[in-house]
Amino acid sequence: MDGHLVSLILVFAILLWLPFGQSDGSNSCSAFELQVRRFFDQENSKLRERYHAEYSAAYAYNTNVTEENRQAMIQVYADSARDNKLLAQAVKSGDYVKSSDASIRRQARMLQNLGADVLEASDYLELKNAISAMQSNYATTSVCSFANRSDCSLTLEPHIQERLSKSRDPAELAWYWREWYDKAGTPMRQNFGKYVRLTRKAAQLNGFRSYADYWVHFYEDADFERQLDDTYKALLPFYRQIHGYVRYRLRQHYGSDVVPAEGNIPMHLLGNMWAQSWNDVIDLFTPFPEKSFVDVTAEMNRQQYSVQKLFQLGDQFFQSLGMRALPPSFWNLSVLTRPNDREVVCHASAWDFYQDSDVRIKMCTEINTHYLYVVHHELGHIQYYLQYEQQPAVFRGAPNPGFHEAVGDVIALSVMSAKHLKSIGLITNGHWDEKSRINELFKQALSKIVFLPFGYTMDKYRYSVFRNELDESQWNCGFWQMRSEFGGVDPPFARNETDFDPPAKYHIDADVEYLRYFAAHIFQFQFHKALCRLADQYVPGDSRLTLDNCDIFGSKKAGEAFKKFLSAGNSRHWKQILEEFTGETEMNSAALLEYFDPLYQWLKQENRRLGVPLGWGDTNKISSNCCGPFST
Repeated sequence: MDGHLVSLILVFAILLWLPFGQSDGSNSCSAFELQVRRFFDQENSKLRERYHAEYSAAYAYNTNVTEENRQAMIQVYADSARDNKLLAQAVKSGDYVKSSDASIRRQARMLQNLGADVLEASDYLELKNAISAMQSNYATTSVCSFANRSDCSLTLEPHIQERLSKSRDPAELAWYWREWYDKAGTPMRQNFGKYVRLTRKAAQLNGFRSYADYWVHFYEDADFERQLDDTYKALLPFYRQIHGYVRYRLRQHYGSDVVPAEGNIPMHLLGNMWAQSWNDVIDLFTPFPEKSFVDVTAEMNRQQYSVQKLFQLGDQFFQSLGMRALPPSFWNLSVLTRPNDREVVCHASAWDFYQDSDVRIKMCTEINTHYLYVVHHELGHIQYYLQYEQQPAVFRGAPNPGFHEAVGDVIALSVMSAKHLKSIGLITNGHWDEKSRINELFKQALSKIVFLPFGYTMDKYRYSVFRNELDESQWNCGFWQMRSEFGGVDPPFARNETDFDPPAKYHIDADVEYLRYFAAHIFQFQFHKALCRLADQYVPGDSRLTLDNCDIFGSKKAGEAFKKFLSAGNSRHWKQILEEFTGETEMNSAALLEYFDPLYQWLKQENRRLGVPLGWGDTNKISSNCCGPFST
């Protein structure tokens, strides 16, 4: 038996000597409470060590995708799972969820929740192997060139994405779509099946009906799924206006043989592999094409921006709010560009190593407008890590999964405002005229609003799979039924059950719950509105101080409130922390709708003028006997 197990058992035995809540007087009660706090302090320290080992192994794999690193990562996970299971047993037996100390009760509840660690060792290894195999396939998938079919070295970033955003040839776009989905998705069906079976088993061992219910419980609100559905329905009228206008303009460009008048939009025409954002092809449907967009990418190139400069700008933004500077280790240990000598997982991610402010980013940064946004988003995660690092390990996270993603995006909303872009010398005018404002809001909506049906579908689909509401024989057609029903988009080709397309999206391979991104797209505007008020950058009804041109850079008052919000970590219920920060206690789309209201009003008027049909019918790209429709 190793030393850690011995020490854990000894501490636990001492604590069990006096049953929880039993007391012979105030002194013995105080002594026991002190022992309990000491126990949790010691176990949080050990938990930090385990997290450090886990993230170190995962980072090594993600920045050098080899079979050796994959196996080493899985072994570290397995070792941690064993220790976490022992800790959960000790916490459960001690009945600490009944403590008079609210912090102890919360820690006890969280530590008893083991996730996949609850599985037997063989099942745990099978699950981790299935997930990492899907990740490896995603990271290493390359496709053949449309122009030169013998060149099969094209990767998603930058090659395929560059063609999706720049090509206007439907045949070429459809080629890359099929190449990617056939290679990144279909081969992973067996691994996905293992993943579904074993996560269902883990959820039930943890006391949940399904893995969907396990995911939802992190929102600590039994009504949160209904709120999700209600929010989607509240935003659907706006999305339908965007969808109808884009379909109309695409039909003008490509013709009726390619784009239907009233049906689903062929997703390969939208500039993104998953049609989760459409702004890369905005030139096809800019509301006021005579008002050209400011080319921030060209200006960054003219000024000879480096990748390091992008991150320095982000660092300066947070420091201007009175927040922490990036530590030296960030600059020394992050992987900020694609290495030439090895395979890496290029999907941008921020990492907390739970030791000595060791925080890093792993991404394949390029110099363009998109990465200016992404850099600030990822640095938002980093600042969150730095602000709550004083919390016990179990509380080092967001109280609502959507908060972490929203924190990254809320800073990016300021960064991409005309005011801020002017202040850093990337544009010359810090205020848009009305037509330019509509163009800019439309461009943002093609990312922020268009994303919402996609984000909604990713987990509505997996909930149906996890709850066994969708038969395995319909896993693929069910996916496309939902993409059509909730978002009005179609694949370019008919798909059947010999195909398997969900794993063509990274987060499905990587076992990442996706509702957090939907929630983040709502919360970020609530956060933005609160911060803009504190920075005196927003006054309702004042055309000079609007939400869409608010820049909180340099506001120590906003920064102080933001620090307080971030530093709480997961130590209390998210509704309490949200109320202290914004005055609200629910996810609320009102701030988002206010931000985009000028565009919404313009779209309604313009679609009426053009006679644009709204809505879409059933997809014709799947078997007619597939499941659906799905309820919201």
